[in-house]
Amino acid sequence: MGYYPKHIGGAEVALKEITDRLPSEKFEFHLVCNRYDSTLPKEEQIGNVMVHRIGLATKNPSMADLRKLPLHLNKLFFQFCAYYKAKQLHKQYHFDGIWAMMAHSCGVPAGMFKKKFPDVQYVLTLQEGDPPEYIEKKMRIFGKKFDAAFTTADMVQVISTFLGTWAKQKGFAGEPVLVPNAVNIAHFTQTYAPAEIAAAQKELGKKEGDVFLVTTSRLVHKNGIDDVVRAMAQLPQHVHFVVYGTGPDEAMLRALIAELGLQKRVHLLGYIDHAVMPQYLKACDIFIRPSRSEGMGNSFVEAMAAELPVIATQEGGIADFLFDAQRNPEKETTGWAVRPDSPEDIAAAVRDITEHPEKTATTVAQAKEMACQKYDWELIASDMHTKVFTPLFTEPNPAP
Repeated sequence: MGYYPKHIGGAEVALKEITDRLPSEKFEFHLVCNRYDSTLPKEEQIGNVMVHRIGLATKNPSMADLRKLPLHLNKLFFQFCAYYKAKQLHKQYHFDGIWAMMAHSCGVPAGMFKKKFPDVQYVLTLQEGDPPEYIEKKMRIFGKKFDAAFTTADMVQVISTFLGTWAKQKGFAGEPVLVPNAVNIAHFTQTYAPAEIAAAQKELGKKEGDVFLVTTSRLVHKNGIDDVVRAMAQLPQHVHFVVYGTGPDEAMLRALIAELGLQKRVHLLGYIDHAVMPQYLKACDIFIRPSRSEGMGNSFVEAMAAELPVIATQEGGIADFLFDAQRNPEKETTGWAVRPDSPEDIAAAVRDITEHPEKTATTVAQAKEMACQKYDWELIASDMHTKVFTPLFTEPNPAP
């Protein structure tokens, strides 16, 4: 993993949002991460975190460069280099605890560190988005060292019930603590002047009467973008699909779009800056990502805060917050659930949303209320303080 100001993903956002909100007079954080970019200093203070960068680096690499040699080797080297760097820093700073963000990224060095320094408390955060079986296959090369990421932890914090189940399957003896990720609620609930929305719609080519589906997703198999493209072939000509994101599946998706003759209705627009994302979400009508797996999925909650109806599967952590009228009648409806790999379900959900505006408005309002009440960073940082760090340092060993 990397860290600010470049190469930022969900884990990096979570670290910064949480550490920025914890009292600096009580907590001092040191972060070991990959450097990647040789223009970044090896050490610098960012917010409430002293960042220590290690590993191979080149000048101004792109996200695609991180998946190529030589930078791709950092994923392997980090598992051991991070351990030695943490040992070195421990001699200087005498850490009270070690915090590993994601098992497949940092669990191996954290487990090694815990075995070397058993008196240092160890918390593991799980917020992986890939299927556990895929992660376990990738980490098989590390053998029991990956298992130790779970079994040596004093506490495991998870962002979804689904990941808590995985922690126990991997041998964690305690009860995982559920503290989900959050989103910048104020950012996604902000209002725009009608002229600003109209300008975004004009830029997208949206005309009166058009229905625009939108997603903010990495272009990878797990996010199911191909299923939405296939569903578009079953929907009327005035329905369009806007895709913000980049990834290795882009060439495949462009070929599929051409094969189905959807070049004028499916728009792959690449990267979108987080600063303008709410405006362009609000310029569209329906958010969709039919994930084949998901640790949690911040993008869904962002869309809910922005008052878009949401179509998703209930895979992994999505089931914690997306409740469907038919599948979850005991809960307030917050979205439309579809089966994985089902373009037919997607097309039916789009039709239901567009044909029943009153039902849609009620669902959107309920989803926004849930997002605001349960997924704000102030609440999540407070929960990390009281449910994770305070027990970790006031009880001799939280794990039985």
